[in-house]
Amino acid sequence: MSESVPPTHTFTQIDDADLTGLNTLGLPARAQRLARPTTLDALSQVLAERNPAEPLFVIGEGSNLVICSDLPGLTLSLAIDGMSLVKQDNTHVWVAAGAGVHWDDLVAWTVEQGWQGLENLSLIPGTVGAAPFQNIGAYGVELSQLLEQVTVMDVVTAQVTHFAGNECEFAYRDSRFKSRDRGRYIITGIELRLNKMPQCNVSYGPLKARFGHLSQADILPAAVREHVIAVRQSKLPAPDVLANAGSFFKNPVVTKERGDALKRRFADLVAYTQPDGVKLAAGWLIEQVGWKGKRLGPVGMHSEQALVLVNHGNATSADVIALAEAVCADVQEKFGVALEQEPVLLP
Repeated sequence: MSESVPPTHTFTQIDDADLTGLNTLGLPARAQRLARPTTLDALSQVLAERNPAEPLFVIGEGSNLVICSDLPGLTLSLAIDGMSLVKQDNTHVWVAAGAGVHWDDLVAWTVEQGWQGLENLSLIPGTVGAAPFQNIGAYGVELSQLLEQVTVMDVVTAQVTHFAGNECEFAYRDSRFKSRDRGRYIITGIELRLNKMPQCNVSYGPLKARFGHLSQADILPAAVREHVIAVRQSKLPAPDVLANAGSFFKNPVVTKERGDALKRRFADLVAYTQPDGVKLAAGWLIEQVGWKGKRLGPVGMHSEQALVLVNHGNATSADVIALAEAVCADVQEKFGVALEQEPVLLP
């Protein structure tokens, strides 16, 4: 379903904007022009006044980005706000949120209402708009399991379209918006379906250890959220304390045969059976090749979670890329496994 949005609202635009504070790795970069539309009308106007031939970039809070150089053309940072209850029935609620909402604010609000579904995704940095782009996930839950629809605006026509969850082509840390339709649509909001009666997923290690002895009826979303936050804070550095982009590498998935062969060679291999093979814990692989807590110039892999690449100060994108390549090379040499980075490189 599509509809046209008339460009009636103005927007604020900044020339030669500093992007250091808009990427959690704290890499120095500038945008030729930066606009922060707060409504669909304002976004439509931004696109209408843009030269179609110039580059266009869309960023949220920059928590999954490596900005490699200054960004030419127009950069958009959506500030479309708002969270609301759309509808409900006896068992579910449907909630909507704008792309500019801070992700954990949405999680906190839904949990406070007693609605279950998002608690495992607590404290993930970034905005609501970035969540379906990346198909965020943590502790056994992915956004795709909860997402009812994504609202987008076509970059060329400014038409607003709604994609049902099963139309988004979600995969592990991937979606149509990140892959085949990248650059075609701007995500402006999402709608989720959550449970009224708790059915918390506590299958993941730390959650199973804490809640595994309880019945489902005794496991509350607020308690799960509290524990997820505690686990994340014990292992993952806050970007405002130590600059980072969260998990820098995806957990690689290999065939069952390859997984079995690795298990025979490395008895303590951390791996999880998947429908399409075996998912390996990238953090474990990185730790085994000696990169946990190790630095390369001003960057390094975190001392508590080897999957997190951190900027100890004054790093450039070249430093980040050099470290990522060194880590990948060592993992490939020891395990014969190729790591793939999660953050998007711009431009």
